Amino acid sequence: IKKITKLLLLNFEKKTLIFDTSITLVRYLDNHINNVPKLFKYVYRLNEEYANVRLEDLKVLTTLGVGGFGRVELVQIFGQNSKSYALKQMKKSQIVETRQQQHIMSEKEIMGEANCDFIVKLFKTFKDAKYLYMLMESCLGGELWTVLRDKGHFDDTTTRFYTACVVEAFHYLHSRNIIYRDLKPENLLLDAQGYVKLVDFGFAKKLQAGRKTWTFCGTPEYVAPEVILNKGHDISADY
Repeated sequence: IKKITKLLLLNFEKKTLIFDTSITLVRYLDNHINNVPKLFKYVYRLNEEYANVRLEDLKVLTTLGVGGFGRVELVQIFGQNSKSYALKQMKKSQIVETRQQQHIMSEKEIMGEANCDFIVKLFKTFKDAKYLYMLMESCLGGELWTVLRDKGHFDDTTTRFYTACVVEAFHYLHSRNIIYRDLKPENLLLDAQGYVKLVDFGFAKKLQAGRKTWTFCGTPEYVAPEVILNKGHDISADY
């Protein structure tokens, strides 16, 4: 059992484990070993739940938004009308033209592994001849930017609450040496309970401990001074 656990964890870290053939082993480990890491169990439980979902199983209810790379649709799985999801649809050709392949792969990896109540969950990805798809948790409260625009401003209590949600998300990411680099009201979504969740990890990156990165990226209006100066930046640039 110890050898199997070590092998599974090693392959999980290397991202080489084939999920579908490992579900039985994970069930066994879950029942017999108490110290299997929670993140390890969590990712596989998600994979098991959505393992058989196909793109054809999704029905579109409405469009939630349109962005530079495509659109986000509100969808449901046929036969499961009690729950809805957000399906992010991205054009392959546009991703290649703008050389965003690495950013998309990083977004998939980071969101797929994340287990935080203040980060939008990624359940599964799909692809066809023209598009890449990401099936995610739906946050029907909309963007914080829209709420702020309609209200004009937030009072101190509301501001502290939303700020605390962001700090929780950053604490989770930074404890894993992940820098976000695109904090803005448009990337903060409200869930059904009114909590803020972080979304869109296209500029996020895993850093080696104590190392900096020099990539110039982000939304122009919100780019941190450290990024603009091009002297190298780390997770502190998120604040």
